[in-house]
Amino acid sequence: MRLSEISIRRPVLATVMSILLVLFGIIGFTYLGVRDYPSVDPPVITVSTTYTGANADVIISQITEPLEESINGIDGVKTITSTSSDGRSTITVEFDLDVDLETAANDVRDRVSRAQRNLPPDANPPIVSKADATAQPIMSMTVQSDQRSLLELTEIGNNLFKERFQTIPGVSGINIWGEKRFSMKLFMDPSKMAAQGITPVDVRSALTNANVELPTGKIEGDATELTIRTVGRIETVEQFNDLIIRERNGVITRFRDIGYAELRPENERSMLRGNGGIAMIGIAVVPQPGANYIAISEEFYRRLETMKKDLPADLKLGMALDMTIGIKKAISEVEETILIAFGLVVLVIFVFLRNWRSTLIPVVAIPISLVSTFFIMYLADFSINILTLLGIVLATGLVVDDAIVVLENIYQKIEKGMSPREAAFKGSEEIFFAIVSTTVTLVSVFLPIMFLQGLTGRLFREFGVVVAGSVLVSAFVSLTLTPMMSANLLKHGGNENFFYRFTERFFTGMTNGYAWGLDKFFKIRWVAVLIMLLSGWMVYKLGKSLPTELAPMEDKSRFSINATAPEGTSFDFMNEFIGRVIADAEALPEKESILSVTAPGFGASQASNTGFVRVTLVDPEKRTKTQMQIADEMNKAIRKYTEARVFINQEQTIGDRRGGLPVQYVIMAPNFEGLKKVIPPFLEKARQDQTFQAVDINLKFNKPELKIDIDRNRAQALGISVMDIAQTLQLYFAEQRLGYFIKNGKQYQVIGMVDRKDRDQPSDISSVYVRSKTGEMVQLDNLITMSEQSNPPQLYRFNRYVSATISASTSPGFSLGQGIEAMQNIGKEVLSDDFRTDLSGPSKEFAESSSTLLFAFILALVLVYLILAAQFESFMDPLIIMLTVPLALAGAILALWYTDSTLNIFSQIGIIVLIGIVTKNGILIVEFANQRKDEGYSTLEAVRDASISRLRPILMTSLATVLGALPIALALGAASISRVSMGIAVIGGLMFSLILTLFVIPALYTLMSGHKRIQADEGH
Repeated sequence: MRLSEISIRRPVLATVMSILLVLFGIIGFTYLGVRDYPSVDPPVITVSTTYTGANADVIISQITEPLEESINGIDGVKTITSTSSDGRSTITVEFDLDVDLETAANDVRDRVSRAQRNLPPDANPPIVSKADATAQPIMSMTVQSDQRSLLELTEIGNNLFKERFQTIPGVSGINIWGEKRFSMKLFMDPSKMAAQGITPVDVRSALTNANVELPTGKIEGDATELTIRTVGRIETVEQFNDLIIRERNGVITRFRDIGYAELRPENERSMLRGNGGIAMIGIAVVPQPGANYIAISEEFYRRLETMKKDLPADLKLGMALDMTIGIKKAISEVEETILIAFGLVVLVIFVFLRNWRSTLIPVVAIPISLVSTFFIMYLADFSINILTLLGIVLATGLVVDDAIVVLENIYQKIEKGMSPREAAFKGSEEIFFAIVSTTVTLVSVFLPIMFLQGLTGRLFREFGVVVAGSVLVSAFVSLTLTPMMSANLLKHGGNENFFYRFTERFFTGMTNGYAWGLDKFFKIRWVAVLIMLLSGWMVYKLGKSLPTELAPMEDKSRFSINATAPEGTSFDFMNEFIGRVIADAEALPEKESILSVTAPGFGASQASNTGFVRVTLVDPEKRTKTQMQIADEMNKAIRKYTEARVFINQEQTIGDRRGGLPVQYVIMAPNFEGLKKVIPPFLEKARQDQTFQAVDINLKFNKPELKIDIDRNRAQALGISVMDIAQTLQLYFAEQRLGYFIKNGKQYQVIGMVDRKDRDQPSDISSVYVRSKTGEMVQLDNLITMSEQSNPPQLYRFNRYVSATISASTSPGFSLGQGIEAMQNIGKEVLSDDFRTDLSGPSKEFAESSSTLLFAFILALVLVYLILAAQFESFMDPLIIMLTVPLALAGAILALWYTDSTLNIFSQIGIIVLIGIVTKNGILIVEFANQRKDEGYSTLEAVRDASISRLRPILMTSLATVLGALPIALALGAASISRVSMGIAVIGGLMFSLILTLFVIPALYTLMSGHKRIQADEGH
């Protein structure tokens, strides 16, 4: 007994099964998290090490290289990139997507601890963090006050906001932008110290001995026990100034005699400003890879509301960035799209069936199939995001197909005089195989997508499972609930309404017209072969001309203006320059808020010659221009600047969100000298290429550097070691940490340095004194020679090779694919075989997605063919069905070409989905033609009868799918631009193939199908 038969005989059972599906779907929905896109962030572990005062060469050889060598052997590492800059090493280890984040972090910690003994003893211990050091925040709150200094605001930011927010589940870290941490700065006067015969080493030793608090033990009596605490910490400015440096012959030298102590910001070379250029601090929330952004946002605001009750009245809080607003908006737009698609599908069904009873039967399948999908998502640990909801939008038109086909077949039987119950038994039995075939075919199309690796696989796995899951449920509903409802709700004809009688003439005429056209086409059947060849040619020719990219740019109502001045530019100059850029951004009428940072002190960069201005725009509904148009206008406005290189950066729709320009081409060389030779000609060619609007490189050679050569022989003769000279210079000029002090229960750094007036000329170095072993003070001028040179401020490595990354943004009218191709062509011209190249960031993700999607497309075709061959017990029938695919492809490519769309991750997935959708029409015709042949019809009569009888269900299901995808293609809402190409590909492919399939497939069937059908059970 078949499933349909059981359901017709036991209507309560059929109803209960559908209710249970909906119930489990609702339960699953309540447990699902919300994000913008599926979690495609790879496990990224960052190892940061600071070594104050060391230049990039020292950092790369003494810190980066030993750490990289140790980390390199970990299993599952995809790439190791490192940046070695003055005083800092940042190693970013990216793992394969399937590696667990915690496991990756533990593996890196183990390897780092092994390598730690090889690092310089006075370098800070490496910090291992479970997020990219350049990870983008999802939220940023600003804190201003007209009564407090930035030092006090930073203290509030660290001790109040950071402590409360960093415990939010899913938060990787809280960055304090514009941070001004307290520090005790000991300004040493070289001339006074020389007069007293004191060196910086003496100051450090005195501080180390005087500023200490050790556990002292306890006193134990018979009945009591006392813990001993020896208070030895220095805490106030006065105490630091009174610090005894030396006592000789009864004369005490205090620190105030050779300098002065002052409470100052630890980092005085960074500045955060907001609207109007007002200085402030920012609290930036950085999520862990895969975190639920909406959950973080909700908990953030909940905690903020609680904290506001206890905040000082003078604090002014504002939100500079909240990516979750855009996510919520995008998701609500997709939800609206689902409702529109549902309404359009219902309209199509009613227009064809013209009876509310008949319309209700297939329409019921839509909510059951869609709602129950949430339970599948829950089991698979998915989230509600733009792609899973997009799958539901597309499924709205697909899930109704099976129910329509079943109902239409039953309805035909009733029209021929059968009772509704008898028609339900007969009709559902007749259509059973076709439903199973179409469902298995459509599901098998998504199998390759589910097993894809990398960004594309992760991204569209959820989409594929949602569509496949909903289609499976819809097949179950159409074979259980639909026959049961048809048997109980459908009636014999005779009492049709006015609308039915009015339109019946049109539908009869349409069927007769199709039959006449089909008869005419059969006389020129050879044209079908010509159409197939023409379709293949169109796919090849137009497909090659389509521009390619990862995903179209979304209007996210924000962009940033990045500025990089020549190396050696002072912080004061850069701060003034960023002020001018802020003024330009302030002039934008579409601007909502501004956040700027001069010399960002987070991530791998701490250079004072960089800065950015992040501009947030008003909602798209409140402006006439798109984000892209405003960014292009701003690009023209900033060309006037010659003091620094300024460019606009817009956030990528999906994938790498670490910022930077989209085209990223990595050049790897065996040695640094080789790299130095090829970069100038490569850059020149890239900047001359019209494909690129802005070209940049991370490796610079122009940082001015003062080189000090020590006369070792003279130093030895005077009893001075190289270590003495190096330490003296380090303690004077490197802003070295000498110790810690406690303020308000928190530990801050004590930093030794010379005052600005004593280090503003190279000649200041030669007037420094160092003490010999005999106690004499010797001027450095006698021991060193100085020369100026230029060196890279930062050295980069990519997978253990010395590297440089050329970044570029494409000119209007050029796509990411064309940009990568242009870079590769320049590489072939300029680079020899000694060099290796790779892609990074969005470019790498694009390249990986392109190759994996082509593999998925071919695999989907093979799977569909083999599954159909198994179902039809024939190798020829599936081939006829598969010929619908070139027709659909031609339509999709033609539609994309006509609408100036690109071949991107969304349009490619739309094309793969098309394979499953269009083969359904072919299956319906071929399966019914085979049934007619089994009844004794000739091949021509069988396919003619099958095509005419299946005309209405084919038209209904195709139009339902087209109208389901229509809201996607119309981009209803600013956050839906990227998905347009998917809708265009599906609609174009379906409409083009629908018209041709109705003629070409029957004609090819007569040419290719055997006159006699081999029965699967023949011989039994």
